[in-house]
Amino acid sequence: MSEPTPPLSSTYEYFRPFEVLVLPPPRRRYWLHALLLLATVFTTLVGGARLQYNFDHNLPAFSADDDFFPLPWVAEQPQRLLLGIPFSAALLLILLTHEMGHFLYCLRNRVYATLPYFLPIPTPIGTLGAFIRIRSPIRTRVALFDIGIAGPIAGFVVAVGALVVAFLLSQPMPPAMTPSEIQFGHPLIFHLVHRAMVSLGMVPAPLDALHLHPVVMAAWVGMLATALNLLPGGQLDGGHIVYALWPRAHRWWTRGTALVLLPLGFLWQGWVLWALILLVTGVRHPPVPPFPGLSRGRLVLAVLGLLILILTFMPAPVVGHGLR
Repeated sequence: MSEPTPPLSSTYEYFRPFEVLVLPPPRRRYWLHALLLLATVFTTLVGGARLQYNFDHNLPAFSADDDFFPLPWVAEQPQRLLLGIPFSAALLLILLTHEMGHFLYCLRNRVYATLPYFLPIPTPIGTLGAFIRIRSPIRTRVALFDIGIAGPIAGFVVAVGALVVAFLLSQPMPPAMTPSEIQFGHPLIFHLVHRAMVSLGMVPAPLDALHLHPVVMAAWVGMLATALNLLPGGQLDGGHIVYALWPRAHRWWTRGTALVLLPLGFLWQGWVLWALILLVTGVRHPPVPPFPGLSRGRLVLAVLGLLILILTFMPAPVVGHGLR
């Protein structure tokens, strides 16, 4: 006997349509990126103009007689701003290349990231650097590794090119020239590039006998930014690389890096700040699926990243500004 209702439910109940929410990516604030870039161009032009003026007149790069941010000096003769073009162009190119390395690999791995935010500041170099923000999850360790290491490699290559050009533009130190009142440490890559150029007869030796062109300062800032980003901890580029290589060790690498940086504060106070940043904000890393792992080729790139860190790291970026 047939029943009034069938024992099986209708096809509609099995294949009931469900709602799918597709969230569009946030709208890009192009005006903000452009405004920050223009402001950074201006501040680096102001700082670079004073550096170029001092170089052209055989004056020390930094002197207590100079304004900390020489805007009044530039305002006296606005055409002086043109003197800062070499320094500003070299520095912004290094920073832009670094951030675009991250951005392009975000696009390749379908990770939403903002365009670079440049940070202007009224100081002798005119900027605190640049950064991008990643606003979507990173789905694999491979993508995390590629995004993390692309920026430092790209920025390092451009910084080395700028350093070579800057050494060619430098001059022998004038006999009666007084030394700069702010002394900067030189990373290992500076000495290696200089020795290579000396062996080819392109520049005189030693490095301390050179009156360095302002573009050298731009390369120095680029090297410092590369070293800071490659510190193996937190959510810095080096922290992303460590997490991609060994997720469980990321927390211990972060704490170990901070403990190494703290005593280096006796050479440069800035290391204490970076150690605190790592300890306060960088112990936890956003989770990334553990599989698949990294290929051997990426392990070779990780060794390359470590080599770049060694070449660009400076125990005392600014001499005589330690906790002592």
